[in-house]
Amino acid sequence: MDEREFDDFYQASFRRITAQIYAMIGNRDEAEECVQEAFVRAWAHRRKLDRAEYPEAWVRTTAYRLAVSRWRRTTRGRRPADRAVGAATETAAPSENHVALVAALKRLPEAQRQALVLHHLADLPVHQVAREVGVPEGTIKARLSRGRAALAALLSDDTNGGLQEGASHV
Repeated sequence: MDEREFDDFYQASFRRITAQIYAMIGNRDEAEECVQEAFVRAWAHRRKLDRAEYPEAWVRTTAYRLAVSRWRRTTRGRRPADRAVGAATETAAPSENHVALVAALKRLPEAQRQALVLHHLADLPVHQVAREVGVPEGTIKARLSRGRAALAALLSDDTNGGLQEGASHV
């Protein structure tokens, strides 16, 4: 993959992968940092990516693993508190629906959340999700089914809570 092809790949997939990682981990700034770091690593492995069947999956998996590693370091207290190194950047605020979805996803077990994000937000078929996660397709199907049911209940509770709250004021 030459420089131009890599730039095109980056432009075409950065926002999409960032949104997917954000949905998985629930922290937009952390998601952006992990995806940027994943692309730095992708550049270093661009010959390998050129031969890869799904280079976007490679970057997404790397970014997710970076996020998990950062979370582990944070929980162990080894990460410095001050990380404000670069200039502030402006990003568009997520919609209320997106915030509600991410909040509901955060309440699901990690395996279900990951399957839902990869299948529904990343638009990967079940077999590709299974390959990326490293589990059988049947396991992904079960996680998707359970995750959708749990997510529907969580989002329904939020909606009903808001409706009941509004009804009591009438």
